[in-house]
Amino acid sequence: MSRSSLLVLSGLVSSLFLTAAEPGVKAQFIGGTLPGVPARSDARIDLTAGTLVFQCREMSLHIDYQRINTIEYGQTVSRRYAAAILVSPVLLLSKSRKHFVTVGYVDPEGQQQALVFRVEKGDIRAVLAALEARTGRRIEYQDAEARKAGKG
Repeated sequence: MSRSSLLVLSGLVSSLFLTAAEPGVKAQFIGGTLPGVPARSDARIDLTAGTLVFQCREMSLHIDYQRINTIEYGQTVSRRYAAAILVSPVLLLSKSRKHFVTVGYVDPEGQQQALVFRVEKGDIRAVLAALEARTGRRIEYQDAEARKAGKG
């Protein structure tokens, strides 16, 4: 193997370890009651700590699992029209699914708050299972398709 190949391989391995070293899963903040956080902000959600940790560029929020009173999962399904036009009409047969989680909680002042975030397909089952286990609450599914996707 050439030296340049080893350098490229070494760089890939180190970037994988750096990515894996960050706790939690990647998410996108869609909306909710957080002031000062713009919609569609990149975020991370860590469910391995003693509290749910929501982190984005603007802030870091820790929510005690006992304060979470609702967890809802839903998804949107759309056809891939743009990809079908640009790449191949065969892509009209495939669907794009986006996975959304809503977490309702009571803040330390006693006010009801909510976070809505989007999670990648590969992370959604782990996120739902962790939320259900840590909070002791059942996931509310928006419809039968969401129930099927969330349960596996």
